[in-house]
Amino acid sequence: MATGSARERHFRPGVRYLVTMKITLLFLLLATTSVSAQWVKRTVATDASFRGLSVVSRNVVWASGTRGTVIRTTDGGKSWDLTNVPGAERLDFRDIEAFDANTAYVLSIGNGEASRIYKTTDGGKTWKEQFLNKDPKKFFDALACWDRSNCIAMSDPVDGHYRLIRTTDGETWEPIVSNKMPAAKDGEAAFAASGTCLITHGKSGAMLISGGADARVFLSEDRGSTWQWVTTPIVKGTAGSGIFSVAMNGAKNGVLVGGNYEKPDEMTDNLAFTTDGGKVWTIAKGLSGYRSGVVYIDAKTIIAVGTNGTDISRNGGKSWKKLGTENLNAVAAKGKFAVWAVGEKGGVYKLK
Repeated sequence: MATGSARERHFRPGVRYLVTMKITLLFLLLATTSVSAQWVKRTVATDASFRGLSVVSRNVVWASGTRGTVIRTTDGGKSWDLTNVPGAERLDFRDIEAFDANTAYVLSIGNGEASRIYKTTDGGKTWKEQFLNKDPKKFFDALACWDRSNCIAMSDPVDGHYRLIRTTDGETWEPIVSNKMPAAKDGEAAFAASGTCLITHGKSGAMLISGGADARVFLSEDRGSTWQWVTTPIVKGTAGSGIFSVAMNGAKNGVLVGGNYEKPDEMTDNLAFTTDGGKVWTIAKGLSGYRSGVVYIDAKTIIAVGTNGTDISRNGGKSWKKLGTENLNAVAAKGKFAVWAVGEKGGVYKLK
């Protein structure tokens, strides 16, 4: 004999069916959400190529590039202010560090006087030249800041040592004594590919990464006064190979990306992680080619960009998925709702 009323017998399968459908729809929604992220290009009235990128907030983003170009948005990318820094029309701004809608440093690369640092405090209306490199042997690659008054910048090796300068007042730049910096190897240098071959972290930490003859991480815990170095398993040995970008998530966890930019599809030894603040780096796999920029969105989500596209990990780097084929140079973020990337020919992209 059947148990339960006719009404119960009629509705029980329906309830199970509805529950099953809801669960199925939920999984489909989650799956769709996880793979639907994509880069959306924003319209900027320039064909300059960008490599410098600084994301201040969901609304404020700065970028810098060729022909002395600096762009800024204060409305989340709906509109952009375009500036060509006076006197810098022939310069290539490879790095920019911004703190709000008004204040930013920008660094240009090149031998001798092509390496400069400018600063604005009025949203790019005016710029002050703070540093002009007078040494023809020096080639500055990047700058990084702990706060708006304390920053550091680095040059490729000269006479066997990386050359460092810093500001402690946000106005004047002075050399850091070079004999406190470990010697560079012949053929070792940094890559000015995304402004992230030099980073700061915490209150006084700094990291400098290298490529070419070696692929090392130089570590400082006192704002660049003294340094030590560690080797890494990233590919090295040719002029185009090595570490191109480093990012930290807190004091202990970090990631390196790189490869060989002359072989953009090569996937060998281009990713490594640390869990002890950079003293030991462990090789990993998952990137689909050479990568010039990397950023943590949160503790689990990491994005790496390069000339043949983007890779994203949502589990701390254990596995990766390809995300688009846009040719990108740099990536930066301020939380999951403010993830940006830049590339060639006016390329400015927001992750959706």
